[in-house]
Amino acid sequence: MRKREYLDSVGDIGFKFYQTQDDFLVDEIPSIEFKGKGNSLIVHVKKVEMTTWDMIAAFSEYLGIPAQKIGYAGLKDKHATTTQYISVDVSYEKMIKQFYHKQIEVIDITRHSTGIRIGDLAGNRFSINLYEVDNIDAGRIEKCARKISKNGLPNYFGFQRFGRDSDSFKQAREMISGEIFIEDAKIKNFLISIYQSEFFNQWLRERVEISQDENSGVFKLLSGDVYMDKKGKLSTPKVIPTKDFESKKLTPTGLLCGRDVFRARDEALEIEAKYDDEFLQEKGYRREALVYPQDIECKYIKKQTMLNISFTLPKGSYATVFLESIADKNYSAKDVKKK
Repeated sequence: MRKREYLDSVGDIGFKFYQTQDDFLVDEIPSIEFKGKGNSLIVHVKKVEMTTWDMIAAFSEYLGIPAQKIGYAGLKDKHATTTQYISVDVSYEKMIKQFYHKQIEVIDITRHSTGIRIGDLAGNRFSINLYEVDNIDAGRIEKCARKISKNGLPNYFGFQRFGRDSDSFKQAREMISGEIFIEDAKIKNFLISIYQSEFFNQWLRERVEISQDENSGVFKLLSGDVYMDKKGKLSTPKVIPTKDFESKKLTPTGLLCGRDVFRARDEALEIEAKYDDEFLQEKGYRREALVYPQDIECKYIKKQTMLNISFTLPKGSYATVFLESIADKNYSAKDVKKK
């Protein structure tokens, strides 16, 4: 897997961070406003050192219902303290109020007219402790974070996307070409997502390298780029929309290859075509090439040489990628394991 490159950096900053329940906190931000009435019970939960799947399984067993009857918006990290929303039928309200699990806390409950569906989230709020940070580097980190917030963060898929097996992309390619057969539907879908994600990351890396040549710290737009507006609508303007890009009304996108998907044109297509597979039968998508971290807050604790950084990212984006951009290095699961 090739190195993820970033638009700009203040140089190598050697901080450390760990995905633990005390040092890595994630709060889900729903995209819908719950009405307080309706036939669906919305449960705000906190889980510690537990996958979303395991958390849902715990509720499934306790309520005596299939896991498919429990709605959720997205998956959250295991090695962290995370909050998120799930939904069940309102008839289980009394049982939910009596629910107890040593790794799960019910924070609050409300009601809504519908259950929660995959994708019903605006983003996530992160609070992460960075260690071995001196006073000077604390200032450099904050300065760099705010610059990224202004110019944009390359929206790579983080290392978590690709699993622990370094041969996953090879397996995916062999499966898609017919060299190996995978019967398990979950494994098959996982390998397809790896295949699409790795091509996207390779495409984005090349686009960032082109932007680096400009030495401006800003993503370079090309004729034929496909843009996404704030409502998710895609378009390919005849003229490069520099002003709409600068005002964040439009964001350039990259291809997750597959069928029935917009593809770039002209100059942008010359690069995109290298990382495409038009014969892939699965549905294709477009993914924002850049995201903009928001509401950045930094708090330095000198005695612990620790900087707490808090920020908000849109759904589907990786906090570890934001930290990579600041540190100008790539992380792996080994780098963020428990202290």
